[in-house]
Formats: sequence, C-alpha cells, structure tokens
Amino acid sequence: MTTPPPGQVPGVEPEELPEKLPEGSVLLDVREDDEWQAGHAPEAVHIPMSKLVERLDDIPEADQVYVVCRSGGRSAKVTAYLNANGWDAVNVERGMNGWSAIGRPLVATDGDPYVL
Repeated sequence: MTTPPPGQVPGVEPEELPEKLPEGSVLLDVREDDEWQAGHAPEAVHIPMSKLVERLDDIPEADQVYVVCRSGGRSAKVTAYLNANGWDAVNVERGMNGWSAIGRPLVATDGDPYVL
C-alpha cells in the first residue's frame, strides 16, 4: 500500500492484496447492481455508491475496508468519504478490471462472470 500525498486517498494495487483478505478486513464493492451481477469478488460486500450514505450501517465492522469499483474512480471517492467519516479505507487501484486481469476469482449471479 502506498502512502498518499496530502489530498489523495490511500490505494493498493490488486497484486498487493493477499488472495484471502486478512481477518478484520472487508472488500466493499461500490458498483451498481448490473455490474455486481455480471461479476464480483466471491467474498465482497455490495453497497452501490449511489446508496452508500443511506446504507452506512450495512458496512461490516472491520479494521480495514478495501473499496473497489470497475476502474478505481468511484471507489476513490467512496474511500475519501469513508476516511473522512471514521473508517480506515483503501482504494483498490484499477478496480475490478485490475482484479480480473491478474486472474483473481469472479462469481456472477447468472452465467459466466465478467467485469461490466
């Protein structure tokens, strides 16, 4: 994980994340429902960015929250918001595109998983 310059969010490349997240960590997927259904990390928690503020209580108790979207833009905004409100959050750089590109597992609601 890199230490960000002032005004930037902390980030981690998918390659730097362990295959199984450490106990006390959670992967928060903030993509929309259709993106989640197409393909997501098996143990991720899904709270779309558009519903985050109303669902803050649904974020599991965790020492570290890794936030992911498709490419890293939305998750960077969510990471900044969470950190400003008391969470210890880290943006997953390159998002699910990066996750998938390095061969990490994906599951889908129906059919073969892919990143949408």
